[in-house]
Amino acid sequence: MVQGCATLERLVGQSATLGPAKGSLIIVGGGGMPKVIFDRFFEAAGGRDAKIVVVPTAGSDADYDESTSSVKMFKRAGATNVHLLHTHDPKVADSDEFVAVLSDAKAVWFGGGRQWRLADAYLGTKTEAAFHDVLKRCGVIGGSSAGATIQASYLVRGAPEGNHIMMAPGHERGFGYIRNCAIDQHLLARKRENDMLPVIRKHPHLLGIGIDESTALFVRGNTAEVIGKSKVLFYDIALEKTVGEKFYTTLDPGERYDLKTRRKLPAK
Repeated sequence: MVQGCATLERLVGQSATLGPAKGSLIIVGGGGMPKVIFDRFFEAAGGRDAKIVVVPTAGSDADYDESTSSVKMFKRAGATNVHLLHTHDPKVADSDEFVAVLSDAKAVWFGGGRQWRLADAYLGTKTEAAFHDVLKRCGVIGGSSAGATIQASYLVRGAPEGNHIMMAPGHERGFGYIRNCAIDQHLLARKRENDMLPVIRKHPHLLGIGIDESTALFVRGNTAEVIGKSKVLFYDIALEKTVGEKFYTTLDPGERYDLKTRRKLPAK
């Protein structure tokens, strides 16, 4: 019986939704970037002079330079130390020379586009490991749209054939900064409120998170706070089995959620 309980505890622990042990996440649902989101990102990075590495690889262009929109966006917001990192080739991403720029980075930002491009370029490489190291040094990782979805352990809308496909074998793994989680974006703006349900029905251990445009989830440890202009929905299949309850919980800006217990936290 003791062995059985221990096994059960391990299984429960393995299926728990957990944020990063160190560092912070800024997960933006696409659209515009209100000042409050920039302010929180800079604060988590250590200020506007902190070294920020922008990764535009989710976009459709073969190459990028310092004129890319994500770099210009941060410079307009006051960042003084912005660097570009991009390749579509995982062999390049696995090289020491390519990854060197991340060794002292305080922040990483993933731009929008298609999340499968990020996965194909960086999963399993030294670059992916270096992204995780930024968090281990108590830095911040942020991203918008595709750059939001890639931060979960389970990748939705990862099919190269089209972003209407929620579950795509071969493209179901994200970078896993939040474990046992799937993240969707442009939620209310594109009427995607119900798209997460098939995912959490097939994978009931997952916590689904849907973020609307111009809205972000700020994650530190297992606490997630909504910032920006609109709403974030948290999808838990356990709610569907409770009579009279929807399968998601809606949070407004300023409200907080415990990822591990899957409960809305009381107001501060």
